[in-house]
Amino acid sequence: MVVSPRSPDAALPTSECLAGLLEALPHGAAIFDHQLRCVHFNRPFVWISNKGIATHRGCTLSELLPHFANIDVSVRHSLATGVAVLDEPVETHGAGNSPRWRLSVTPLGEKIQQGASVAGVVVQLHEGQAYTEQAIRAVETQSRRLLDNLFTFVGLLTPDGTVVDANRAPLEAGGVTLEEVRGKKMWDTYWFCHDPYLQARIRLAVEAATRGETSRYDMLVRMKNDTRMPVDFMLAPLRNDAGEITHLVPSAIDISDRKISEEALRKSEERFRCVVEAAPDGLAMVDRNGCLTLVNSAMEYMFGYPREELLGQPIEMLMPERYRTVHPRLRGAYMSAPVTRDMARRRELNALRKNGSEFPVEIGLIALSTAGGDHVLAAIVDVTQRKADKAILENALSEKTVLLNEVHHRVKNNLQVVCSLLSLRARTANEDARAMLEDSQARVKAMALIHQLLYERSDFSRVNLNQYLRRLGSLLRESLGDARARVTLQIDIDETDIPMDLQRSVPCGLLVNELVMNAIKHAFPEERHGEIHVSAELMNPSLARIVVSDNGIGIPSHLQPGAVSSLGFQLIPLFVDQLGGELQLIRENGSRFELYFTPGTERN
Repeated sequence: MVVSPRSPDAALPTSECLAGLLEALPHGAAIFDHQLRCVHFNRPFVWISNKGIATHRGCTLSELLPHFANIDVSVRHSLATGVAVLDEPVETHGAGNSPRWRLSVTPLGEKIQQGASVAGVVVQLHEGQAYTEQAIRAVETQSRRLLDNLFTFVGLLTPDGTVVDANRAPLEAGGVTLEEVRGKKMWDTYWFCHDPYLQARIRLAVEAATRGETSRYDMLVRMKNDTRMPVDFMLAPLRNDAGEITHLVPSAIDISDRKISEEALRKSEERFRCVVEAAPDGLAMVDRNGCLTLVNSAMEYMFGYPREELLGQPIEMLMPERYRTVHPRLRGAYMSAPVTRDMARRRELNALRKNGSEFPVEIGLIALSTAGGDHVLAAIVDVTQRKADKAILENALSEKTVLLNEVHHRVKNNLQVVCSLLSLRARTANEDARAMLEDSQARVKAMALIHQLLYERSDFSRVNLNQYLRRLGSLLRESLGDARARVTLQIDIDETDIPMDLQRSVPCGLLVNELVMNAIKHAFPEERHGEIHVSAELMNPSLARIVVSDNGIGIPSHLQPGAVSSLGFQLIPLFVDQLGGELQLIRENGSRFELYFTPGTERN
C-alpha cells in the first residue's frame, strides 16, 4: 500500500491514526522522521527486520534493515524531493538471485502530533509478486514430488466425491492414469467399481465427510491385472481458514503384510485353542490379578462349572475355604518372579467343585509373557483315581512284603535245619564223609546268610555285598577249626555300598566260600602258618572287584579251576558264569583270585 502525497493545506492525520493505518497494511510498513529514525511500525515490519519490538522506536533505517542494499538512498531522495517511490526493486546483501523485495516510499507533510514540525516518510516493504508466484509454484512442485514418492495412496475430491487429483502410487498400482480417473466419482473409478458393496461404502463415506466426519475402513480394492489388495482406507474433510469444507482427502495404505500377520496369528491362536481343548487335563490361564482368562473343557467337566461362570473369576473360587486366605499372598510372590514348576515338584492340593465336594489335584505352572501382560498357565490333574490305585498298590505291596519276609524267614530256618542235619550226620561219618558233609554245611550256611540279610533289611530287591561278605567271613572263621591257631582270615571291606540282586548274590557268596575253604584245606599243609585275605571294592559305578588271596604254597601250574576232580574247583567256573563276571588266577607268593563283575540290581 502506498500513501499518496498530500497538499500543503490538507489536514494531516494524528499519530494514533497513522499507527492504525500501519497496522491495517498487509505489508511491512514504518514511519521515519527527517533523520530516518523510526516513529511508528507495524508487525510485518518487525518480522522483516528480525529485531525485537522494543528496539524499533528511535532506531535508524540502516540499523533496522542492515541487510537491504542502499535502501536509505531511495528514502533520502524521496524525503528531499517530496516525490514518492512506487514498487521499486531492492536487493539484499549477498543475494545471488533477482531482487525479491519491493520498496514504496511516501513523503509526509510538515505538521504531525499537535503541531510538532516533523518531516518524514512512510516506508513499505513487500515480496514481489513474481517471486511469490515462483515460490508458490516451487512449493506445489515439491509437494507433488513428495506425494508421488509416497507409497501411501493419497487423492483429492470435491465435496460431491469427484476426483480432482491423485498421487502416483494408486495410479501405478491400479494400472490407470490420472486422466482416466479425474472427473469421475470416486466410487466409479477403477479401484472400486468392481464391487457394488464397496461403491455404497464410498458414497456413505463421502456423505459423512461433507458433514465433517472422518470415515475409516479396511477394504479390498482392485489393482492392476484385476488383482486385489487389502487397504486401510480413510476419507477426511479438508477445511479452509473460514472452517468451510472445500475438498475431501481420501488416503489408503497397503495392509497386505498386516493381513498376513493377522491370519497367521489367527491360525496360531486357533491351533493353541485346539490343543488346549484337546488336552485331557484341566488347563486354566490366570492373569496377574489371579483372574481366570482361559479354561478348557476338561476344567468345566472337572469342576462342574460352565465356562461362562469361570472366566473373569478369581482362581481362589476353585479352592477350599482354608486355602483362600493365604493363596493371594503366595500368588503375588510367585508373580513377582514367575518360573515354570512341574507337577513332580508340587505338593498335592485339594480343589473344590461347584457342588462343594473336594478332590485331590496336582498342579503344574508355566509362566507366560504375552502382549496383554504376564500370565500363568496352570495344568490341573484330578488324582482321585491315582490315589485310589496307589492305595491298592501299597496294600498289595505291604502284603507282598509280609509274604516275602515270611518266605525268607522260613527258607533261612529250613536251611539252618539242613545244616543241623548235616552236622548230626557228620558226627557218625568216617573222616572222608565228614569232610564232604562239612563242605556242604558251609555252602548251605552261605545261602542261608543271604536270606537272613534279606529278612533283617526288609528289602528284597538287593543285598549289600559288603555287609554280606563281612558276615560270611565270620562264618568262615568258624570253619577253620583246628587250623585257627596257625591260619588267620582277614576280611578287608570298605564302607562303599556294593549293591547286588538276589539272583547273583547267592553264586557270589558261594564262590567266595569255595575259594576260602579251598585255601584253608590246601594252602597250608604240614602245620604251616599263614594268612588268607578277602577284600571287596567298587572301582567305578560299573565295575567291582573281589580278591581272595593267601600266602600258602600256591596252586600248581597244571591245576585249573573246573579241570580237577575236586567238587569245589569244579563249581568255581559255574559260579563265575552265573555271576556274569571274570575270574583271574595269579600264582605269585601263594595264590590270588581276582573276580571282576558289574554291580547293581540288574545284570548288564
